[in-house]
Amino acid sequence: MENFDLDREIARLILFQRIELLTPHQRKIRKLFGRYFFTNFFSKFFINPQEIGKKYFLEMVNEYNLLAKYINFENKKILSIGSGMCGLELIISSKSSGNSFSIIEKNYISKKIKYGWDQNNIEAYNNIAKLNIFLSNNGMMKSRYNIYDFDSDNLPSDKFDCIISLYSLDYHYDFKLYEDYLQRSFHQNSILIFDTIRPDYFLKLFDDVKIIASTQKKIHSSKRILCRGYKY
Repeated sequence: MENFDLDREIARLILFQRIELLTPHQRKIRKLFGRYFFTNFFSKFFINPQEIGKKYFLEMVNEYNLLAKYINFENKKILSIGSGMCGLELIISSKSSGNSFSIIEKNYISKKIKYGWDQNNIEAYNNIAKLNIFLSNNGMMKSRYNIYDFDSDNLPSDKFDCIISLYSLDYHYDFKLYEDYLQRSFHQNSILIFDTIRPDYFLKLFDDVKIIASTQKKIHSSKRILCRGYKY
């Protein structure tokens, strides 16, 4: 695999989920005309799906290479929270065997791209039907994954080896929304990886908290942390 196969609508969703994939020209348009115009008009007609597919693929390979330094993904039961179009999960699937994915996602698109930490997790930029198409078109067998709508489905009740939530859990909404659920999803050797603006807070929740990456931005700089040993 050297690129992701995607259509215009999926490319649009990926741009909403990964705003860093915008070109400098697109950033200027978004700033000049506003988030509502960009979300509802410009992104429908003036994007290049092939270019976005290539950039998204390379971004997910980089994410995988970082995580693979700390996790052996072979034969792992993986929970993905707020994973967007699941490019990372596709890379994991292509590079390791015997793993399965439970994916928790939202199933609507907010009127404008407006990221910000909140208590209720009200932002959403996805379409579960399109997510299924994207995974299928890029080679993931349906038997290897299940998708759960956060707002309408019962969440999976398994214990997971690895829980991944990049730029979602505690980055856009409060960790407490999932705290009880995550406790039930942990076993003795479970690993949780996510991005947060307050890494020290989690020292009281986990036996082991390791910073594995840092992102420096003008607003919302964050640390990516790997956590083990939930303190019940």
